[in-house]
Amino acid sequence: MGLERVREVRERLGSDTGAALFVVGGTNGKGSTCALLEAIALAAGYRVGLYTSPHLLRYNERVRVGGRPVDDERLVAGFEGVERARARAGREVPLTYFEFGTLAAWEIFCAEALDVVILEVGLGGRLDAVNVYDADCAVLTRIGIDHTDYLGPTRESIGAEKAGIFRPGRPAIVADPRPPETVLEAARRVGADLRLIGRDFGYRAEGAQWMFWGREGRRPGLAHPALRGTSQLANASAALAALETQRGRVPVGAQDVRTGLARVELPGRFQVLPGRPTVILDVAHNPQAAAVLAENLGAMGFYPETYAVFGMLKDKDIAGVCAALKGRVSAWFAASLTGPRAASSADLARAIAESGAGGDVTQYASPAQAYAAARSRAGENDRIVVFGSFLTVAEIMAGQSGTRGT
Repeated sequence: MGLERVREVRERLGSDTGAALFVVGGTNGKGSTCALLEAIALAAGYRVGLYTSPHLLRYNERVRVGGRPVDDERLVAGFEGVERARARAGREVPLTYFEFGTLAAWEIFCAEALDVVILEVGLGGRLDAVNVYDADCAVLTRIGIDHTDYLGPTRESIGAEKAGIFRPGRPAIVADPRPPETVLEAARRVGADLRLIGRDFGYRAEGAQWMFWGREGRRPGLAHPALRGTSQLANASAALAALETQRGRVPVGAQDVRTGLARVELPGRFQVLPGRPTVILDVAHNPQAAAVLAENLGAMGFYPETYAVFGMLKDKDIAGVCAALKGRVSAWFAASLTGPRAASSADLARAIAESGAGGDVTQYASPAQAYAAARSRAGENDRIVVFGSFLTVAEIMAGQSGTRGT
């Protein structure tokens, strides 16, 4: 694996957006930070392109222009452009699924008159397809242990890979309060303009409001982001620090920030569904994200019972995720997922027991069956948390909306 193939096809395409480019990497908080960047820039009246992954229900979610997923016709046109470039010059360049999609998204953005483009790193950073594009501002969110087969077993090895999106002389926003030394070393080595949370920018909660501070001053009296969760002020601070670096190209005013914070949406990130019992959807699938989920659950107030509809992939740290929820779950509804990477409900049951997380466990053939069982057991004052994988959350979302994911 490397960037040579995707870079060759990009050069064959030969297109550019001319927009201010933000590239966002990290282990947890990437999606929220991208959504916050998009919402604030849209509120300021800019034309914005956003590329994220993975999707929950439809592939179109990955490519947004002007705050809306692009339609099938535009996606296909982007894919066809990449396919033509891939086969040009008599040599067909092989591309992975993600590489193909990244190039197609870029082609779609190049066909628009965009002011801002936001690209979310898929995995790692140094060798991710997104990294063939030079960020005007790179953002790293919190770094945790995940994808160890590709990125190494420690935060130091993972940080080294993720810091590969830094560029010489350009801002590198780091929102992890304890960044690995490899991240700091990478910034020094390439000569990036490193900006650390707590040193160069940050936030202070002030009751029902909060204040952002950065190199260029303060933004007081801000309402909390519409995204739920205790980590969202750090994510919002990273977004504002990133926008601050591009104020000469895409300035945003105080009201733009307030409007963007109020309007931001991101399905599946501590998303609370209307009605009773309370249902929370969260794509937490590593121990760090699960710890944040546990903190958020603890901040919600009292519920007689909390039922977890739980499905994961077997290459994740299942026991670590379960341990992070210790004492938060009354009963586990373990669900088998499908596909070669899927963990079975029996795998999950063993991990729950080994982790000492507590709570009784029942096993089901699918998240839909597990969710139905949890709904039948829960009283109207209880809560159900659906988590563990994008696939788990997507299946429940599809059932709620009456649609099938593609």
